Amino acid sequence: MDLFTAALSLSMVATVPAETAPIRITTAGTAPSAAGPAEYFTGRVRIDAPFQTDAPARVSGATVTFERGARTAWHTHPLGQTLIVTAGVGSVQEWGKPAREIRPGDIVWIPPGVKHWHGAKAATAMTHIAIAEAVDGSPVTWMEQVSDAQYSGN
Repeated sequence: MDLFTAALSLSMVATVPAETAPIRITTAGTAPSAAGPAEYFTGRVRIDAPFQTDAPARVSGATVTFERGARTAWHTHPLGQTLIVTAGVGSVQEWGKPAREIRPGDIVWIPPGVKHWHGAKAATAMTHIAIAEAVDGSPVTWMEQVSDAQYSGN
């Protein structure tokens, strides 16, 4: 081991808190599914396996399933959002730009403050894992609903 690696290893050991929280496992199926609230979603949306980290971390997320034609309202995230598409076919749209198709395996990064929506196509359901970080306790700022005219063509 070279001197740099040895010093780095020692510094990492020195910065680990004496008492750390234990690893936490949330067992699949222990939390009931929740319906996406109508003030933030259009159509049938199911939210499963929501998670939130403890401070100082600020990450939260959930698995979200959008039935055919379902979608979020327009919204932004103070530190951005990552979507990992796991099933179906959907769309994501940035304000003022055309909607883009998303499919299983796609990873979508939405930068901080970008007004957008995401959801299922008109003919197919879509599921994604959504991950975002909170600022002052909030990971999202909700805005107006996506109109049928804005959504059409999906």
